[in-house]
Amino acid sequence: MSKTNNILAVDDEPSMLRLLEISLKQAGYQPVLASDGYQALELLRKGGIDLVISDLHMPIKDGLQLLAAMQQEHLDVPAIIVTAQGEISTAVEAMKLGASDYILRPFDLSTLEIAITRALSLKRLKQENTYLRAEASQTTRLIGNSPAMQQLDAAIRQVAPGKATTLITGETGTGKELVAQAIHQLSPRKNALFVAVNCAAIPADMLESELFGHERGAFTGAIKERIGKFELADGGTLFLDEVTEMPITLQAKLLRALQQGSIERLGGNRQIPVDIRVLAASNRDPKQAIAEGKLRDDLYYRLNVFRLDLPPLRERREDIPLLAAHFLQAHHQQLDEQASMALSAYDWPGNVRELENILERATIISSGEPIDLRHLPADIIDAVNLYAVNSDPANTNAANNATPGSNESGNSPRPGSLPLATEQLEISMIKAALQATADNKSKAARLLDISERSLWYKLSRYKL
Repeated sequence: MSKTNNILAVDDEPSMLRLLEISLKQAGYQPVLASDGYQALELLRKGGIDLVISDLHMPIKDGLQLLAAMQQEHLDVPAIIVTAQGEISTAVEAMKLGASDYILRPFDLSTLEIAITRALSLKRLKQENTYLRAEASQTTRLIGNSPAMQQLDAAIRQVAPGKATTLITGETGTGKELVAQAIHQLSPRKNALFVAVNCAAIPADMLESELFGHERGAFTGAIKERIGKFELADGGTLFLDEVTEMPITLQAKLLRALQQGSIERLGGNRQIPVDIRVLAASNRDPKQAIAEGKLRDDLYYRLNVFRLDLPPLRERREDIPLLAAHFLQAHHQQLDEQASMALSAYDWPGNVRELENILERATIISSGEPIDLRHLPADIIDAVNLYAVNSDPANTNAANNATPGSNESGNSPRPGSLPLATEQLEISMIKAALQATADNKSKAARLLDISERSLWYKLSRYKL
């Protein structure tokens, strides 16, 4: 469903006003009528007008005076001036006051339609320009050849062509917005805007206006109407990041917008149709957020038509060298083998974002030299040293170096003894966990409720 534009026609001649009304209806627009500049200004102040078509000469506040008042009151609505053949110089003056175009009377319907299309296109381009300048940031493509990333890529390609609302979950820093951008770029909407809103970063009392826009005078400081991200994304994709941080009261309005395909601006009373695809993301477990009263269950079911769970970086360690090479490419830097191994052994609680930040810091410290262990933070080096100590047989006691079945004193436990039974149970449970997780060490460790380092230590101890 596309939005029907409201066009304000202003003329003091009833016959001309009637002609404009009929022409606008025939062209598929919603006409709003005013017989003079004062009446037009009042209608503009109420909001909801997408374009003004005004006669140049009117006895009560003419077209130029109307344009000047619109400029003074920050009523940012494009205007087309209707003028006669001998008034080109006045039309140029109107353009200086903010008119986007002018047409000469008498005009036919095709001339009017061309001028309207041009003015509305210019308005949308300005809105997109403003948004892109404010939101422009360097984006990174999804990188990785691990089985987890291959599965994710296949899922993205499966869901992208349709319209299904998609919920993207994963820890902070795993790249949820990049996944949303990938879905948009692979969708039929790729030539329209991708609009991202971080629901956690915008104060609760401002988020409604940010999403749905507001009319002039809707609240203190609302000196002009403002379109929200829903309208801006019309025809494209709206990405709601950290949706579980949205106030519970606002979630009801979001649910209504998703179900009806239309929104209502703050302070307004009309429904505005929007054609958008919504992608949402959260670093929380949605079911837990529902239990904690952070997320409406009906909104969850509406968002969770298709679900994508992003793996943390520690579950796809084989991608770390690829990611590191990508981040360092822009700095023309290299990573030595020891540093690369250290990065691969670290658990990355901050995931890909933490890796990118640490490598950026390392490029500054290294001053152009190849990055080695000296340039990495102490917590990464400490974690690697601890891992090495726990994994090195030379640092374990005789029992740990022996084959399974030995006790802590180095003596073989008697059949039926508790040490032997404990070791056999550990081995059995580790093998079962590895089989259940297709040999994924991170998942197996979580299944066993131990750290991944502990699992690697036991694998070394038992020679598994």
